[in-house]
Amino acid sequence: LTLKRRLVVLSVLLAGSSHAGPEADPYKILGVTRSASQAEIKKVYKRLAKEWHPDKNKNPDAEDMFIKITKSYEILSNEEKRANYDRYGQTDDTQPYGGGHYRHDNFYFDESFFNFPFNSKNNRDFADSKYTLHFNQYVNDVVPDSYKRPYLIKITSDWCFSCIHIEPVWKEVVQEMETLGVGIGVVDVGYERRLANHLGAHRTPSILGVINGKVTFFHYAVAKEHLRQFVEDLLPQRLVERVTDRNDLQFLNSWHELNKPHVLLFDQVPAVPLLYKLTAFAYKDYLQFGYVDQGLSETANLLKQFNINTYAPTMLVFKENIDKPADIIQAKGMKKQIIDEFMSNNKFLLVPRLVNQKLFDELCPVKQFHRRRKYCVLLITGDEETFSFGNQAFLSFASTNTKEVVRFAYVYQRLQQPLCDILMQNKDSVVILERRNAAGKVLFKPVTAWNGSEEDKQCLLDELERLQKDPSILNHDAMLPELNNEFASMFVIRWIYASYDYLSEVIDDILHNNWREMMPLLSLIFSALFILFGTVVIQAFSDSSEDKQTKPKAKDGTKAENGSPGTSSTSRQVWIYKNFVEVTELTDITYTSNLVKLRPGHMNVVLVLTDASKNILLSKFAKEVYSFTGSLTLHFSFLNIDKHSEWMTTLLEYAQDAMQIDTDEDDGGNHKVDYTGYVLALNGHKKYLCLFKPVYTGEDLDSNSRDDHPTRKSNRSRSISTLQIHHKLDRLGLWMERLMEGTLPRYYIPAWPGLDKITPNK
Repeated sequence: LTLKRRLVVLSVLLAGSSHAGPEADPYKILGVTRSASQAEIKKVYKRLAKEWHPDKNKNPDAEDMFIKITKSYEILSNEEKRANYDRYGQTDDTQPYGGGHYRHDNFYFDESFFNFPFNSKNNRDFADSKYTLHFNQYVNDVVPDSYKRPYLIKITSDWCFSCIHIEPVWKEVVQEMETLGVGIGVVDVGYERRLANHLGAHRTPSILGVINGKVTFFHYAVAKEHLRQFVEDLLPQRLVERVTDRNDLQFLNSWHELNKPHVLLFDQVPAVPLLYKLTAFAYKDYLQFGYVDQGLSETANLLKQFNINTYAPTMLVFKENIDKPADIIQAKGMKKQIIDEFMSNNKFLLVPRLVNQKLFDELCPVKQFHRRRKYCVLLITGDEETFSFGNQAFLSFASTNTKEVVRFAYVYQRLQQPLCDILMQNKDSVVILERRNAAGKVLFKPVTAWNGSEEDKQCLLDELERLQKDPSILNHDAMLPELNNEFASMFVIRWIYASYDYLSEVIDDILHNNWREMMPLLSLIFSALFILFGTVVIQAFSDSSEDKQTKPKAKDGTKAENGSPGTSSTSRQVWIYKNFVEVTELTDITYTSNLVKLRPGHMNVVLVLTDASKNILLSKFAKEVYSFTGSLTLHFSFLNIDKHSEWMTTLLEYAQDAMQIDTDEDDGGNHKVDYTGYVLALNGHKKYLCLFKPVYTGEDLDSNSRDDHPTRKSNRSRSISTLQIHHKLDRLGLWMERLMEGTLPRYYIPAWPGLDKITPNK
């Protein structure tokens, strides 16, 4: 009985395997042998594609045959796919999931029939191994390529039970997405832990998308519809503009501003096809894309204007002429390869404007071989109305060009002035050039001062014919500078769009509780908030403490103008002007820190005053030095001469030159010198001082003293004295400027007076 069961199972396997072969042999379809070279395959494909193209062949089976030819060429032109077919005999892009497969004539045995359905290092799913990613491969290949197409990546591992459950859906999605141009990748956590950590994948299975170098995780149930929508959501939202009869002219007329051809797809489905969106993303730097829904009544005029066949999708490319498409393609079930070829052939306008170095490099490539020479005919013009006739004539001339080795372009002189200054040596605005290396070296020949006349056209035509026979007519050489990026101002708009997309991704991650992947970002946000909050709290307590220390006391009985003095239990007094200028009293307590042990490079500016002149002089002093408070090397103090006259006298005795000046001003030494209003700039480290002596510049009030009335005379005397004290520091600001410049005379002393000299007089 057991033997009979085994025979039944084997017969079922053999019967099933007889139908497991490929549906069609690509070698037979193309009519080539298995040893055919790539050149032979390509040559045969071009001939058959031209013969069976549905637009040229009216045979009812032409379209199906054309698809088979294209599919066969896709397999045989790719060495990896060709090798897979030769080995496994399958024409689809992916192999069945499971273990290895062995082929013997027409019989196929799946190793997974005899083993457990888990991956192992030596027995891994062939489809997964085909897309396996390594760290260097991801960084060097996938990330740069993600700026042209999105990637769908699966994170898996050995002995992952959940990974087995999603395999059928994953296989189906991979088959569909890869034909549309989506990149596929598989990361095995067991062998690529570094890459998994780099992607932020900490559990298996996980599915993520990569676009523009940015990673986005898939959060929904693994179903084909959800994964398809996930890929579509990865793409930017503004890739394809919907076009109707109302905005068609606005869309097509923007070619001049954007410097791009415009592509219109006509189809009957209301949603933009994913293949078209992927194409728009791949060619976003070269083409502008629009979509016309044929089912809307608002598009009837467009269908009629361009004679669109409503039974098959139609793609039109418009360049400078918006009334007539430059190229057209129409077919049911458009394939990616056909669309890519169509886009590649229409990437540029007939006469594009050179707006950046990248476009210049692609339009006018560097010469590599003699047979691959590329010449550029460049028109140097302007965007004013006076140049419009010449520009249109140049476009008309370029549209008749049939030479593949010649490209036409123009440049605005005011936007690319360095380039134009080099090429316009003889004021000729049309130049033929050939690039010789990537560093900027070119050979060129000025042709004519273009104004669009028939003579100019004939002159340019003659030079192009001469060039074809004798390339040596390019007799000028130069090093061209790099072109200015005229679209650099659009960076702000792109940054806003990128910020919006990133914010949307963050919100999406938060909504789906992907906390582990969000942890670095959340940690950064909370750290910033903590630092900000802590700084504010510390500053608030610091300000409160300083206010308490400098709060005015009633001890002095008076307040300074625009300022407030404060005292402490240690007799240390600080005077603050409008919360900005802090002036500390120089006493025996502050003497050491503010002078004797002052840091190198720092100076203490000391105002000398008396009890009577204190409030007036401090207010004036603060106003004069206010603009210098930003310097970190200046400190401000005041010295009460009524308390510390002995210290002042001793200091000036040490500085004999300074004392000599003061002595000369005495009337024969008959009275004591009044030091009120003097300012000393003291350098504690180098032991020198700079001296400011007050000079009264107020009004001459002597004439007002003629009044003999005793009371009025007494009041006037007090007024004159107050004014004299107030004006003692009138020139202090100029003196401070000279102090900062280092042009003031310096009076060196052997040592600072001792603490006994600074002790208040008893």
